Amino acid sequence: MICAKNIYFSYTGGQPYVLEGLEFYADTGQYVSILGENGSGKSTFAKLALGLLSPSRGMIECDIERRAYVPQMNEFADSRFPITVREMLDSYRRLIKVKDRGRTEAALEAVGMLGSVDKLVGALSGGQRQKAFIARALMGDPGLLVLDEPSAGVDIGSRREIYTYLKRLNDERGMTILSVEHNLEAALRNSTSIYHIENRRGHDCSPTTYEREYLRLNEGGLS
Repeated sequence: MICAKNIYFSYTGGQPYVLEGLEFYADTGQYVSILGENGSGKSTFAKLALGLLSPSRGMIECDIERRAYVPQMNEFADSRFPITVREMLDSYRRLIKVKDRGRTEAALEAVGMLGSVDKLVGALSGGQRQKAFIARALMGDPGLLVLDEPSAGVDIGSRREIYTYLKRLNDERGMTILSVEHNLEAALRNSTSIYHIENRRGHDCSPTTYEREYLRLNEGGLS
């Protein structure tokens, strides 16, 4: 499970806080989509949940030992260097001390990218690149997968494949997923819970409740 109590966070160490008095709880095996306006602190909260950041005040606990992170694609330095997909995954495999060399091919096959194993990362389409990054994150067989806008810059076909695969990881392997989302339709379709951050605080609800509230506030409905 992941539990956050009275979380305050600031990049400067003091006011103004990015997050203030935030509370969060998720059971192991949930698929939680994190929604909110740009700049609301969604990515910051994801990094706190993963342990990449520490709260200024409050407490956050996660009893899931193996964790992996897929940041926004523009955060990946690998895509700007002449490195192949195989080299990218193999270097990560060695970093996390996985000795099984077959794990690289297995991870790429799982996301439908085995045919691109020797292509340069920088030559991949947005969708192919994101699938390769997800494959890399899964090399260590994590129990918690945190993603930051997994469909940003991805074509419609690859977007559908990525969310289908994430849902399968959640349903069939019981992997806990936290996904920072701008894709409302995917969040409503795939999540077991929605966590909305607004005014530095968050609240959780079911996808059905969130959709009903969204439709009430936006008479045009889902775009």
